[in-house]
Amino acid sequence: MNYKSIPPVVFVLIISFLYSDANWSNENHSLVSEDIELTTIDKYQSDNFSTRVRFIVIHYTSLDWENSLKVLTKPQYAVSSHYLIPESKDKSYPEDNLLVYQLVNENDRAWHAGDSQWEQRTNINDQSIGIELVNTSECFYEDQNKNLDYSSNYICSFYDYDPLQIKLLIKLLKQIIDENEEIKPTYIFGHSDIAPERKSDPGPKFPWQLLYQNGVGAWYDNSTLDRYWREFNNNKTPSIQQIQCGLKRYGYNIDITSTMDKQSFYVIRAFQQHFRPWKSDGVADIGTIATLWSLLEKYFPESLDKDMNIICPND
Repeated sequence: MNYKSIPPVVFVLIISFLYSDANWSNENHSLVSEDIELTTIDKYQSDNFSTRVRFIVIHYTSLDWENSLKVLTKPQYAVSSHYLIPESKDKSYPEDNLLVYQLVNENDRAWHAGDSQWEQRTNINDQSIGIELVNTSECFYEDQNKNLDYSSNYICSFYDYDPLQIKLLIKLLKQIIDENEEIKPTYIFGHSDIAPERKSDPGPKFPWQLLYQNGVGAWYDNSTLDRYWREFNNNKTPSIQQIQCGLKRYGYNIDITSTMDKQSFYVIRAFQQHFRPWKSDGVADIGTIATLWSLLEKYFPESLDKDMNIICPND
């Protein structure tokens, strides 16, 4: 550029602008560096928001108190939960009274659910509160054993839950529900409900019906169950496609394949452990089907047509 060609007046304006801009930057910098008292006002509150928490996931630890606490708090294990509740008569528990231990703030994300899904929501850790119960129930799998198929390649030992532990749990659950209005009855479930192919906790010994009787979670009505049981005994039993559609409607992650396949076995078994714990063999008998239809009528009535057929999700 030939600076000699710039008129003197324009040249003066350019210099003046550059100087003023630099001067403003210096002043602005000094403003930021000063100690300024920050005051926030909460006088106006928006109605347009939702809470982080939508789900509650119940687990068992498969360990005693001492080892449960270590695994859930030490960095090398990379797992955690928001709450841990011990059980009575655990020799490794140091206190005289059972207490509820909060390990992670409810506003923060605990690492308890892993690869999981409920309805169309994945990454359940992002949206849930995880509660671990000290209980030494455990399952062992032999996935590589060619002599066993998916319906027989595991063995589980399930143990009763401590009544006092469950009383503390119910009290905690009620508190969490009161503070998180987006938690619906069907949004309180076990780890096996959201990861049926790899998890079995809290297992068939967990008292879901007792929780429901205390105002927590979902359960069916016996009169509705009886009606569907009689209907399916006297008429045509729903197909596996209808059963898959019903499980998907309720919230389980299952593909509609119209075949009694591996994924169906695991999801049916998880459903039974939750709602028919005395028979959790992965076989969809009439009692299991009637239970599913009873729950759908109660919590998702729009999923049934006038002939009691499931309106299958498009996806």
